[in-house]
Amino acid sequence: MLYLKSLLILLFLASLNVLGQENVTLSGTITEESTNETLIGVNVIIPELNTGTITNEYGFYSITIPKGEYTVQVSFIGFKTISDKKNLSKKIILNYKLEESVEGLEEVLIVADSEKLNLRTPQMSVNTLKASTIKDIPVVFGEADVIKAITLLPGVTNAGEGSSGFNVRGGAADQNLILLDEATIYNSSHLFGFFSVFNPDAIKDIKLYKGGIPSRYGGRVSSVLDIYQKEGNSNNFAMNGGIGLISSRLLAEGPIKKEKGSFLFGGRSSYAHLFLPLFDNNNVAYFYDLNTKLSYKLNEKNNIYLSGYFGRDVFKISDSFENTYGNTVLNFRWNHLFNDKLFSNLSVIYSDYFYGLDLNFVEFNWVSGIKNFNVKYDFKHYINNNFKLQYGLNSIYYDFNPGTIDPSSPNSGINEQQLIKKYALENAVYLDAEHQVSDKLTLSYGLRLSSFLRLGQDEVNNYVNDEAVVYNSTFGIYQTANPISTSKYNKSDILKSFANLEPRLAASYRLNNYTSVKASYNRMTQYLHLLSNTTSPTPLDIWTPSGTYVKPQLLDQVALGYFKTFKDNTYSLEVETYFKTIKNRIDYIDGAELVANDAIEQVILNGEARAYGLEFLLKKDKGIFKGWLAYTLSKSEQRTPGNTANEPGINNGNWYNTAYDKTHDISFTGSYDFNKKWNFNANFIVQSGQPTTYPNGQYIYNGISIPSYSTRNENRLPTYHRLDVSAIYTPKPEKKTGYQSSWVFGIYNIYNRYNAASISFGENRMSGVNEATKLSIFGIVPSVTYNFKF
Repeated sequence: MLYLKSLLILLFLASLNVLGQENVTLSGTITEESTNETLIGVNVIIPELNTGTITNEYGFYSITIPKGEYTVQVSFIGFKTISDKKNLSKKIILNYKLEESVEGLEEVLIVADSEKLNLRTPQMSVNTLKASTIKDIPVVFGEADVIKAITLLPGVTNAGEGSSGFNVRGGAADQNLILLDEATIYNSSHLFGFFSVFNPDAIKDIKLYKGGIPSRYGGRVSSVLDIYQKEGNSNNFAMNGGIGLISSRLLAEGPIKKEKGSFLFGGRSSYAHLFLPLFDNNNVAYFYDLNTKLSYKLNEKNNIYLSGYFGRDVFKISDSFENTYGNTVLNFRWNHLFNDKLFSNLSVIYSDYFYGLDLNFVEFNWVSGIKNFNVKYDFKHYINNNFKLQYGLNSIYYDFNPGTIDPSSPNSGINEQQLIKKYALENAVYLDAEHQVSDKLTLSYGLRLSSFLRLGQDEVNNYVNDEAVVYNSTFGIYQTANPISTSKYNKSDILKSFANLEPRLAASYRLNNYTSVKASYNRMTQYLHLLSNTTSPTPLDIWTPSGTYVKPQLLDQVALGYFKTFKDNTYSLEVETYFKTIKNRIDYIDGAELVANDAIEQVILNGEARAYGLEFLLKKDKGIFKGWLAYTLSKSEQRTPGNTANEPGINNGNWYNTAYDKTHDISFTGSYDFNKKWNFNANFIVQSGQPTTYPNGQYIYNGISIPSYSTRNENRLPTYHRLDVSAIYTPKPEKKTGYQSSWVFGIYNIYNRYNAASISFGENRMSGVNEATKLSIFGIVPSVTYNFKF
């Protein structure tokens, strides 16, 4: 309540600044000249007043200033800066079209006022990547990859080569909210982690929030990866694509009606499996995905968008086993401008994650998945130049299918079975304020009220004292409890309800024109849990909602940062430290069965987690050499104590390293423009080995050697490191229209390091001696890709 009272006082004081001032409002939309594509994050600066703003996710800006004659400077990296002298005596709409810089980034004028604006904003712990940057980063198989690119940033790792998902500041992969045009993506990987589901040709903007997360986001406790697709070229028809060794892509875009409407269709597919029969291999592994977007400007105040994504992976072993999985999303959005200070967006969203398994050798099929239907309405209110509000609401209905079993033949002997479906409703309202208190101090404060209703299902188990897991003191193990009864409910019934206030607070204090310090605090709640006992997500993992026996996860995170630009804004330095705690992080009893389990509460224990660290990021954004150096020193731990003092819990109730704890993480990314035709890129990565548990002894039982193990995750795999390089050759760099092409030559892991994905221990059948076996995914991997556009 104290935070709520303080929030109301700040809002009242800020509103006083509006009264008695004779101001005018300058607003409009900023687009790219060649395509008419709206641009996100463009700086609109009034240098005479040392103030400015940036465009929102739809290219709209609004700034309120005193009447007078000013210079309007519009700047964005990669585009020519516009300086426009205006006499502002009344409110005015100014739409600008930015022309791409032909000479490269080093020729672009980025005024110092733009950097002051970045230093002043209280937003911290956020990284932005452009699609062009991602395409320059060397990756395995030569396919540009959004997920692999963000793992080069400080505080972001993954479980290693061939692993799905990513981990942020010591959090689990399921604690990341991944949005594509505001729709939730539940599995971000193709082919079990070798590729991401995001087509870089269709991507316009990528932001990763690691902390200080605005209150318009919720539902996950670790990070938000917010990705927006391009809208399409409303001026001219254009196509681009690429042909690689194992996959290719093609994207087409053009006007529905010139400068009013546009379409975008993009597709990718892998085809390495087509060559397997040449080697007498009948197995199959491939993916394909489709991106679509339709945009239309109804009038100056209304725009509508329809965007979609469909992706599938197919993994087949001869005729005995076939696995199909993927995401489907569809989003309709309506932008409405009430006036020059109030912008709104209404979204109606459908998301679906499907997992199918055809087990022909045992003659049955398995299907599971999660669907959600989401309605959200967001407003951005530009009260004045020193005070802006964002507020809105959203409601998400969830449909969980933990598994459907169907016999594939009448003689299979398998009975048709539907595991109990689960349903839930998640609601939220939020308010965010950005308040420039003085020329040096800017605050961002907000509040999110979230609620979660676990709806009725066919059958719910009841247990003694509501304990679905019991401790057997005789054997010293946790066991599933036996239900004492079951209850049946209608889908409209409410089994359990939760409500949580989630305050957010951030502050920026500018020490001078080149230096600022920032601090943030945020609380977040996560009502969904991914059931997985592997180090990285797999397609088979099942999502489950909070309820009677599974509590929502609660995060508290604080962060402190130091930010500086120098050498005429050529370099920037970001240093951040953070500490976060998570309540109700789930863990599993030994021998837990997670698949086809209709009583998942019988294998789950509620614990807690914590993570803390120090992050460094040194960037160079101008010149013929560009890139960054990132270093993270961190710790990520988990603890699951017993329910009573007589229970040991997991790992005797002691803290242990999470599977994604990486003490040291160093990454270097560089890009060098040798000349107009050749560009060279390199990545170098060094990470602490992934935590694991090794045997610390053995004993003989009935002549069999049985290992005994140390405490959980006490050991580590060997240090991970590799060097990747690539060269981009553009035959005709001066050609900016018509058919254009380039070649990308890459070598992943150039010195052929066989990094350990796992180390297993077992008995050698020949010698009878226990030995360790290292599994590695990749050595050196060359690639070549031909890119084109016209």
